[in-house]
Amino acid sequence: MTSRKIVMIEDSKAASTVLKEVLASEGYTVLHAGDGVSGLALARREKPDLILLDLLLPKLNGYEVCNALMRDSLTRHTPVLIISTLDTSESIEKAKQCGARNFMKKPYNLEDLLLEIKRLLPKE
Repeated sequence: MTSRKIVMIEDSKAASTVLKEVLASEGYTVLHAGDGVSGLALARREKPDLILLDLLLPKLNGYEVCNALMRDSLTRHTPVLIISTLDTSESIEKAKQCGARNFMKKPYNLEDLLLEIKRLLPKE
């Protein structure tokens, strides 16, 4: 079984470091980008199995990144899970409109997040 590849686009160093360690211990390969522009480039280059996306990002925000991912034939079918502190019904609706599969509020429960990641990853 090959390791599933996850691209995490998250500007918080603390949040991404912790999550990266947890996901690595679960057997995932995690690649990280700290802003929207490099995150998009990383997703296109690596073609991950799943993208974890923050909304509040430098350069391009999460909605812009999500829209760009959905317009790109390389990444259009990659599930996107948005993880953000912006949990108004408006931002959740907007996340769905830009093509994200789901939305999780920060701070999240790690077990819930891991379950959601497993659910969203394409079955092998």
